[in-house]
Amino acid sequence: MTEVKLDLIDLTKKYTPQADPAVDRLNMQVREGHLVALLGPSGCGKTTTLRMVAGLMDPSAGSIVVGGRDLTGLPAYKRGMGMVFQSYALFPHMNVADNVAFGLQMRKIARSAQKRRVQEALDMVQLGHLASRPTRALSGGQQQRIALARALVIEPTLLLLDEPLSNLDAKLRETMREEIRAIQQRTEATTLFVTHDQDEALDMADRIAIMNGGLIEQFGSPYQVYERPKTRFVAHFVGRANLFTATIGTATGETPDGDVRYQVDVDGLGATSAVGEPGLANSRRTILIRPHRLRAGPELENDGPDGFEGVVSSTSYTGDAVAMRIQVGKHLLTVESHTASAQIPRPADAARVSWNVDDAFIIPEAVAA
Repeated sequence: MTEVKLDLIDLTKKYTPQADPAVDRLNMQVREGHLVALLGPSGCGKTTTLRMVAGLMDPSAGSIVVGGRDLTGLPAYKRGMGMVFQSYALFPHMNVADNVAFGLQMRKIARSAQKRRVQEALDMVQLGHLASRPTRALSGGQQQRIALARALVIEPTLLLLDEPLSNLDAKLRETMREEIRAIQQRTEATTLFVTHDQDEALDMADRIAIMNGGLIEQFGSPYQVYERPKTRFVAHFVGRANLFTATIGTATGETPDGDVRYQVDVDGLGATSAVGEPGLANSRRTILIRPHRLRAGPELENDGPDGFEGVVSSTSYTGDAVAMRIQVGKHLLTVESHTASAQIPRPADAARVSWNVDDAFIIPEAVAA
């Protein structure tokens, strides 16, 4: 098994003794070579966590262990970490090569080694030809890559990324996240990446920590947090979701993946079926169905066990997909499908909604009474 590179143990941060913790007894292990995303809404504690790991902020309690060494009380400049800030923080009075070399100069690396390592780092981010250019003459994407080269050139114990793509336009963000992921995998740099963008986290990360109110709600692979969320918050925050409260009935069998199939009675909808972990019978839970798992049409053949009549409330056409809002009983469902524009239903059209039983997932978190 890959060894643990970063171990956060009961990490806590309170800005004042009377305040609620910004980070509350957080425990997490990051394995060597993994890219882990800290994902959550503003104010959830993800950037505070990153800054404590970097040594830019002291924790109120807990430990930060890197490579088996407790770094909790060590100043930032002695931790050997590379950090890319949201603003990139390049030195405007230096050219590209001098910006990348700065960390090596602070570590008193020999000049000949500096030149070689700077060139290797710039070639890694495909900007070796810009070594002598002033940083103010660079585009946003180029500045982002220079900041990444500066962080990697010191061969960091950890690479820390604080929303480094947030200042880029949508198309460039998509390109840059592919480049960052490719560089991270090539260098095998253990990386902690802060983002509020779920697409970035799902696309780039080996593991994702979903944070809420200073706590980790779920820590798992992109598949796990998207397809098998442990709480209603995770289901709602990661991707689009149709969520229903239901009474779970008896188990009726198992899926090939080891989930249990249950009869369920959805509030305001009626009897249907769903899958979940063992031991959920005779309880109140939340049912999750992702919009792209639903099928809808005026005369949809009910090829699954579920099918409900509804009325189209609104539609949205985005070129390669159609999103529909369909009123089914008391529920306004979101349905997404790859449908030709000529087939887009109109508001007030009748629609039958259906799904496969294995696409309805029972969230393990109990519904509060």
